[in-house]
Amino acid sequence: MRVTVVATILAGLLTFTGCIFFGGGGNGGHQMAFITAPLNSGIAVYTISDITGKFTLLLGSPYPTGISPTQAVLAPSGKFVYLANGGENDISLFQVASSGALTEVMPRTPTGVNPSALAIDPGGTFLYAANASSNTIDSYKVDTSKGALTAASSVATGFTPLKLAIAPSGKFIYVSNNSSNSVSGFAIDSSGGFTPVPGSPYAVGLGPNGIIVDPAGKFLYVASLTGGNFSGFAIDSGSGALTPMSGSPYAVAVSTTVIPLSAVLVDRSGKYLYVTAVNANKVYAYTINATTGVPALISSSPFATGGGPAFISNDAEGQFLFVGNQSTSNVSVFRITQSTGVLTSIQTESVLSAPTSMVVIK
Repeated sequence: MRVTVVATILAGLLTFTGCIFFGGGGNGGHQMAFITAPLNSGIAVYTISDITGKFTLLLGSPYPTGISPTQAVLAPSGKFVYLANGGENDISLFQVASSGALTEVMPRTPTGVNPSALAIDPGGTFLYAANASSNTIDSYKVDTSKGALTAASSVATGFTPLKLAIAPSGKFIYVSNNSSNSVSGFAIDSSGGFTPVPGSPYAVGLGPNGIIVDPAGKFLYVASLTGGNFSGFAIDSGSGALTPMSGSPYAVAVSTTVIPLSAVLVDRSGKYLYVTAVNANKVYAYTINATTGVPALISSSPFATGGGPAFISNDAEGQFLFVGNQSTSNVSVFRITQSTGVLTSIQTESVLSAPTSMVVIK
């Protein structure tokens, strides 16, 4: 019971977190990171050393946003950053300078009630917003030259849609419905419209939160915040339908105690899966069976994080793993051993209060 109470208390912050990465043109020996902080109503920009993983705050950062920014996503071109402002029901558009400096372009784009997550298709042509309090996903046509958004379509989801995951093909999008204990899947047409995939919605553990599709578009994983497990599915490449993996859902530990799970990430190689355990302050690491997608715990796992790990991000080159810790307002930086998936802690970087998302570009 105590763990369930702790998980419920944390859910107010943890349910609005996310991460994404993009590779791109050369920035020499560093990458750029953009980190959102709802309590500050701001977004901070950092340079990250390719060699050490060290963060350096960009001069002039942080930048003011709308009220309570829940997630940032970056256009594949690297020219624009979009923020879901959960406290004022709109999306901010920022232009990204070559230095990483941000300039907001007004006016902001209206959304449904309480936008909790954003996703952008690999071509950068459509942006999607999950609205946690109106139980919908909205799509927006992106002006690729200016970044401006035009409302395209909307679809009903389950109750409290919190996180989005889009297939690398751009053909399918999936959402974790926190209060319905389900995942909904939709096929996306050329106009940004939605059609439910066969069998949708799909049952998962209690309180689904973090959700991810692997880089090959073969597998989907979703973490359960109150159920203390994570689910795995195989994705039908033609229809987008999901089939549960053998043994799913998976508990992170053999215990009678529920361990709330907040975020999931498949690394850039597609070989390893990482899952954050909130009140345990740990990240669990798994190898992924290339054929079935079934995860196998890495023997030296789990690895210690800061307090209240809420999101996970890869760097643009796949050598670092970043875990955003809301209770301690910092980011745990790990180096990934490419041959095994084992994590080596490098340092902990202080950031704005209770960070909720991080995007990285080269």
